[in-house]
Amino acid sequence: MAHLKGFAPFELVHIYPYKVAETTRARREMADTKDLYARGLKRRKAMFGDADVDKRMAASGDFGAPLQNVINAYVYGDVWERTGLSNAERSLVMLAITAASNRPAEFRVHAKGALANGCTRAQIQDLLLLITMYCGIPAAIEPNQIAAEFFGKEPI
Repeated sequence: MAHLKGFAPFELVHIYPYKVAETTRARREMADTKDLYARGLKRRKAMFGDADVDKRMAASGDFGAPLQNVINAYVYGDVWERTGLSNAERSLVMLAITAASNRPAEFRVHAKGALANGCTRAQIQDLLLLITMYCGIPAAIEPNQIAAEFFGKEPI
């Protein structure tokens, strides 16, 4: 297979190392959607708790089932399983995204996940100061209030 000088030929294992079963060098298999869904649901419940995940999955009934399938299989079963970021780093990114895009309900969900993934109070404070500086004070007020619920209002 011809390829550009300095670039290795494309291999699925480099992009999705967790999806590739290393049974032998010659034989590699991709995880199917059911595996991704099961892995994602397990991760999601570990981060947010069984009751919260069950509630969110049932909130839109049958209409929302396709979206929940995407969330479980591809968000948590695929993207959250990648190895480039730690779970804590990924949680910090999610908090930044949800704060900057003014999604307080999702910020609250991911604050709980950040706590489960080992994020510290100092990390969350620093992240919210960055949001304040780059997105403005109004973008940081509600996320600060939500974070205080999870990480305590009292000084350390």
